[in-house]
Amino acid sequence: MTILTANAANAHSGGTNSQGCHTNSKTGDYHCH
Repeated sequence: MTILTANAANAHSGGTNSQGCHTNSKTGDYHCH
């Protein structure tokens, strides 16, 4: 599970906020890791 989470976090660029969340600039989706 840790490997999948690490891969997902590396799959797109951009910073995350203090809660580990961000908005995907391509889709506009807001999600957390």
